[in-house]
Amino acid sequence: MIICKVGDEEKAECGMCEAFRMVSYQLRDVPFDDGSGIVKNIIAGVCKTCGNVAVIPFQSVPAIKKQLQVQRKAVESRVPAHMIDLLNLASAELGATPDFVPLLLKYYIHQLASDPEAAVRLVTLLTSELATGLANKRLSLKGREIGNDIEKLKGLSQIDNTTELLKGVVLMIHNDLLVEPDAQRIALLKSFVATVA
Repeated sequence: MIICKVGDEEKAECGMCEAFRMVSYQLRDVPFDDGSGIVKNIIAGVCKTCGNVAVIPFQSVPAIKKQLQVQRKAVESRVPAHMIDLLNLASAELGATPDFVPLLLKYYIHQLASDPEAAVRLVTLLTSELATGLANKRLSLKGREIGNDIEKLKGLSQIDNTTELLKGVVLMIHNDLLVEPDAQRIALLKSFVATVA
């Protein structure tokens, strides 16, 4: 592996100039393409023509991975064991394994966070018998947007407790996929399963 030092120069392809240009390796703060964050103070090849980052040397990849991990906020909760069973049954109904459960939950949370009418229904679902029980199973979700989606959903549903919110989401999944099957949603989720299986 070639290690680049600050001040080194070489020719590299610059995406901004759309041509091969001379780049100079410098310490830079480099934003992610999707605007979700910045990796601070890494060695990057800066185009000497336009001044934009043209290339990131392999040696800077661990710093980028570390920043991505920081952004993947984990949401941890404890729920009754039957809630995990409900999620596993819903996943099986879609033709997926229990490994699909976190994706299913994140999908629902994201959808509910942008649908005020559906978000309000979570409160009603929490009054059912299935919402009760000893919280003895761990539920963990990771992702760059999960924390934001949960906060948004808390505001829409007026449920301040993360565990109660997640229980409501589980019960909505149970209702939509097993109790009163929503054929359109099931078809969409089955296509998701097909792409990640």
